Amino acid sequence: MVIPFRRATRAAAPWVRTRLRSAPGAALALALLVAVTASLAAAFPRALERYEDAGLRHSVEQVPHFRSVVTLSAPTPLPNLPQEQREQALRPATVKRYYDSILGTVRRPFVPDPGQSSYGVVTSVNQAVPEPWLPRPSGLPARVALVAQAGLADHARLSEGRPPRASATITAATPEVEAAVTAETAKSLRIKVGSVLHVPGAGRDALAVRITGIVEPRHREGAYWATDTLLRTPVLMRVAPVDPESPRYWLGALLLPPEAAPALLGTEGRPYRYWRLAPDPHTLRHRDLGAFQSALAALVSGPGLQQIRTATDPLTDADTGLDDVLTTYTRLHAGVLPLVAVAAFGGGTVAAVVLALAGGLAADRRRTELALLRARGASLPGLAARLLAETAVVAVPAGALGLAVAMRALPGARALPAVLAALAVTVFACAALPLRAAAAHRLVRIPALREDVTSVRPSRRRTVAELTLVAVAVGAVVTLRRQGTSGGSGDQLISAAPVLVGVIAALLLVRLYPLPLRGLAGPAGRLRGVVGHLALARAGRGSASAVLPLLALLTALTTASFGGSVLAGIGATRDHAALLTVGADARVESTVDPLPAKLADRVRRVPGVRDVAAVSIAYRAKPDDGRQAVPVVGVDPGGYAELTRRTGLGAFSEAAIEKGRGDSGAGAVLPAVASPRVADAHGSSPFPVTMEDGSSVTVRIVLVRDATPAVPGADFLVVDRAGLGATPAKPTTLLVTGPEADGRALRQAAGGEVSVRLRADERARYIDSPLQSGAEHLYTAAVAAGAGYAVLTLLLSLLRAAPERVALLARLRTMGLTRAQGRRLLVLESLPQAALAAAGGVLTGWCAIRLLAPGMDLTAVALPPSAAPLEQIPLYPDPWSLTVPTLSVVALTVSIAGVQAWWAGRRGAVRELRAGDTR
Repeated sequence: MVIPFRRATRAAAPWVRTRLRSAPGAALALALLVAVTASLAAAFPRALERYEDAGLRHSVEQVPHFRSVVTLSAPTPLPNLPQEQREQALRPATVKRYYDSILGTVRRPFVPDPGQSSYGVVTSVNQAVPEPWLPRPSGLPARVALVAQAGLADHARLSEGRPPRASATITAATPEVEAAVTAETAKSLRIKVGSVLHVPGAGRDALAVRITGIVEPRHREGAYWATDTLLRTPVLMRVAPVDPESPRYWLGALLLPPEAAPALLGTEGRPYRYWRLAPDPHTLRHRDLGAFQSALAALVSGPGLQQIRTATDPLTDADTGLDDVLTTYTRLHAGVLPLVAVAAFGGGTVAAVVLALAGGLAADRRRTELALLRARGASLPGLAARLLAETAVVAVPAGALGLAVAMRALPGARALPAVLAALAVTVFACAALPLRAAAAHRLVRIPALREDVTSVRPSRRRTVAELTLVAVAVGAVVTLRRQGTSGGSGDQLISAAPVLVGVIAALLLVRLYPLPLRGLAGPAGRLRGVVGHLALARAGRGSASAVLPLLALLTALTTASFGGSVLAGIGATRDHAALLTVGADARVESTVDPLPAKLADRVRRVPGVRDVAAVSIAYRAKPDDGRQAVPVVGVDPGGYAELTRRTGLGAFSEAAIEKGRGDSGAGAVLPAVASPRVADAHGSSPFPVTMEDGSSVTVRIVLVRDATPAVPGADFLVVDRAGLGATPAKPTTLLVTGPEADGRALRQAAGGEVSVRLRADERARYIDSPLQSGAEHLYTAAVAAGAGYAVLTLLLSLLRAAPERVALLARLRTMGLTRAQGRRLLVLESLPQAALAAAGGVLTGWCAIRLLAPGMDLTAVALPPSAAPLEQIPLYPDPWSLTVPTLSVVALTVSIAGVQAWWAGRRGAVRELRAGDTR
């Protein structure tokens, strides 16, 4: 009988499926950790890009349109050309052809908005019209600008009459044309449908302009109407703009149909052609900023302008303020981005440490299993490959899910940075367990070999790595203190300085951690109670791998403390700026006439008002009869001195300016508090000051202060109001103390004749750009993520030891340990590491802020570019940011230990003390 040959088949249980089934909870926890971390990592660049794009659009949209629009203009064809050729150059078909040619010259990413861009013909010299029925405020005739702008029917709705038309071919000799005016122009200049205005002619009779319609702008704030606001709103002009006594006259615009543009050649208006290109805000992207600036430069003064001149007129010129707007945004972005990078490095480092911690704890949990496999002949690469496959099966789908959530939650940004961030998180999570296992099992060891914290000495490689990291951190700190966060966004080492300080402190504390445990082991052994000695012995016998949880916890606490102090510093900067501007919690002011006599009493009765300081401010007072005006503030010494102490703005005592109050004669000298510049100019000798009403007082500077609440400027004199004349002493400003003051009630009490400014409203106004608010939100998110990862670190480290602690309590209960003693044992065992992390977090956060404060500039994030420049507000440690996270760590540690002891008490000891237990 022949037995057929059969190939031997090797029966092997699939590794990945077996391991996942054996520990589904650990796999689910890893998937959740990777998904959340990948989602946060992918969301950060997308959120930053969205804030950058919104900030760029806001910078362009918030400025007046005459600054953001690119205006190209060509003069009237020369008079020596044939008249028909000059007229043809102004006809709408020709101007439209030039407009299309200009649009073809513009390079992307500069995209003009076709709905708001405009073109046409306008007079450069405003013409006086003799109609007597037009208003004449100073007896001067009104003037008009003749505008033949295309697209009027699309951008205006007819309110009265009919649209203007050109019934025949219009030339420079046409005697009459039709026009429309806006409702504002008609109201101010008393123009009605059917009115006729006669514009003086050039070598011909006056051009009659008949008004056939009154229109309302559809989007009055759009670039079509707002680039030149004269089109919709008339202006009351002065002959000499700088002279307030100069005669005035009305100036308005008459809107002609584009076909009537050749008639402008018959006036003295010197017409010119223009093309206004309004950028489309929806196409503005921060990533295209460099290319956008290049395209703008080419259009305004480069090859693009040369092409336009070739297509239109050799004298075509371009003008815009958009380049200045982009420069301002670039400076804002350069100031904001380094602070965002600091937050990114802090949150990213904590997340990386937590992922490494998760892999390390998994390797430590399976130490016996992996050591047994190595002892049975498993190769190190094969073991690492199996662990990598096991982790990848869980981490890759979780990372993809986190990426999908981030992409769905934050649309409208580039996908590549988010994909790379999520991929980095996924790869790091997949590699953490295999690398940690390979490092721990590169040599075949006895599984039961102890590696206590107090017994294991750091290796030379670890020492070299730590010294290298210390050198890098010192270099980063020194560079940040010298260069600051405003030195450039490309130096990533500067942005990593805060987290490097935390890492170095963590490594230092890890090395110092065994010392107190060894020192307390002896005295604790002589105590009568067993719980304290046992808890300390348990803490000292902790695995040497516990340094990674401590590193993660301390880094997270340092990041949270530093970030919280940065956010508090931003708020302090805004508060200080608002206080300098308003002078108090609220400011009731009249810049023309004195305040009503009973207004101060009405304001005091407003809910939330605590105190009111009445002052008189003469902004045009002139010391030494000179031309330079200096604001003179007349105050009641007691109330104003209290206000200066409360606000911290130039505090002084009441007696400082009360000196000499008994002298009421003409030669009395008033003591004054002055700004440094005024004190340098006038010294300490008495000098006369001429007030606005012509009266004169003599003052002598006795104190010098940098600021005062009543005047936000750098020049001031503060004197006793009782020493001024009757008119200068009348209050013009009320400085109100009361953060809870009702702004609406305060305005009602003040009435409509005076202005009311609230400090809270001024502070809210400082959040000017979405880039600033976005940077603040990202920093807040980074701090919250750091705090969350700190809690997760604590949970991972405590839950990892949960099975061993439960078994320990079960054994000790058989020896007579009570439940209360078990709870105290677990709490005391957990406290050394938590207390070390808490104390180290406070100390490290404080040191990091003190070390890096000179290089941190929060002005770009706290204040808009339009705000007055202030001195850099120093970064101070915020007590709440330092203490709340650390106390939370200790409280959470105690809570988890108590819950573990309660859970162990509910479970029976027999279940834990089963035969063959090797834990």
